[in-house]
Amino acid sequence: MKYPRKLSAGANNTVIVLSETEVGKLFIGDTRSEIGSEAEKMQFANSINNLVAKFIRLDFNEPIQAEMLIMERIHPLDFRSYEVEIREFWLDVFEDDLQKLHRAGFVHRDLKRPSNIGGLAFDNILLTRTGLRLIDVGISALQKQVGDKIFEKYIEIENKEIAEFREYFLNR
Repeated sequence: MKYPRKLSAGANNTVIVLSETEVGKLFIGDTRSEIGSEAEKMQFANSINNLVAKFIRLDFNEPIQAEMLIMERIHPLDFRSYEVEIREFWLDVFEDDLQKLHRAGFVHRDLKRPSNIGGLAFDNILLTRTGLRLIDVGISALQKQVGDKIFEKYIEIENKEIAEFREYFLNR
C-alpha cells in the first residue's frame, strides 16, 4: 500500500512523516509487534537515557485507518564524512549507553538486520548531531518480561552485533 509522506518501511511496518519533529510508525493488521508493548519498551528505554528515539504518544490516523506510534523524527547524518577519531568517540558513548540499557533490563535485539531483510545491515543505528541513536524497538525485550535466562542470551547476541558494528562503523 502507498502511504502519504512515507519515510521508511521495515518487514512489518511503515513510518510516515507527520511534521518536521514527528514521525508515525503505522500498525495496520497483523504485525510482528503490538503497539502497546512497543510503546512500553520505548518509554522504558527513554527513562534510562536518550539512545532510543523518543516516544511521544499513541494516536489513530483516520484517513488511512491505522494505529500510530508517534516518535521523534531523527535526521541521520552520513558517518563516513567524519574522521575515525570522532567516530571512535561516538561509538564509545553509544556502547556505554547501550550497556546502561542492558543493566536496566532493556535489550534492542535488532542492531543488525537479518540477511534476508532488505536494507543495510545496521539500519537501526543512526548517526545524528548528538551522536549515535537507535530506532525500531519492535522486537526489543525487557528482562522483566522474558526472564533472566532468555535476556542473557539476547545480551550475548547483541554484544556480538556491537562488535560487528564497531568494525563496520570505524572501517568504512
